Amino acid sequence: MPNYQQIATRVRRKTLDLIYAAQTSHIGSNLSCVDLLTVLYTGILNIDKDLKKDRDRFVLSKGWAAAANYILLTEKEILPKEALDSYCQPGSPLIGLVERSVRGIEASTGSMGHGLPICVGMALAAKRSGEKWRVFVLMSDGEQDCGTTWESALLASHHKLDNLTAIIDYNRWQAIGRTNEILNLEPLAQKWQSFGWEVREIDGHNFGEIEGTLLKIPFAKDKPSIIIAHTIKGKGVSFMEDKLLYHYKNLSDEEYKQAIRELV
Repeated sequence: MPNYQQIATRVRRKTLDLIYAAQTSHIGSNLSCVDLLTVLYTGILNIDKDLKKDRDRFVLSKGWAAAANYILLTEKEILPKEALDSYCQPGSPLIGLVERSVRGIEASTGSMGHGLPICVGMALAAKRSGEKWRVFVLMSDGEQDCGTTWESALLASHHKLDNLTAIIDYNRWQAIGRTNEILNLEPLAQKWQSFGWEVREIDGHNFGEIEGTLLKIPFAKDKPSIIIAHTIKGKGVSFMEDKLLYHYKNLSDEEYKQAIRELV
């Protein structure tokens, strides 16, 4: 197993650097999915700096976690590290939502509920063309409120897309409150099962569990796979963990210094 903890800590520190320097938002949303992204890019996705045609496709449907995604692309040498210096600066292609104009980004996202529909199309195209590459999508829990998510879920099971894997970053917060208060998602696993998907639930910060589960996909022949990853918003920084405030708030000088001290 790669040293996922070391990589994830490095990604978290750099994510803080980028968001603090740009004085932008979504730090909590980035930190909740760093461990998932680290395992995907480091240990699972068939993707390298050449972006070959037969590469796996990954779409970050929660496109507001762009900083962490861009950093993982530099870890794979798909983007040069110096590109990060322009994050959210005037004229930079590296904005706070992932954009397809950036090398290694397969789809522009950030409007909720768009990632899974795109990935269903990719997976269906691969199936019909006899291609062996796989499709992965990382969604937010808030996107489970979107009708496009469930329409796409129906299409994926109908077309037996076992080359498609969805992951839900289930940190139980969305833009204006707790998910169960805005629109209760439970029983989430049973809902996905009823739509014809094979479901697994994991600790989204346990590297062994993340890797072990992803290595078993597809979970069932002729069925799309979904992983409900239980995560913590703001994971890794004590005063940010499980706090909605850091969905929006940028960092003061003291907050930044304290957060960096904790990420060792």
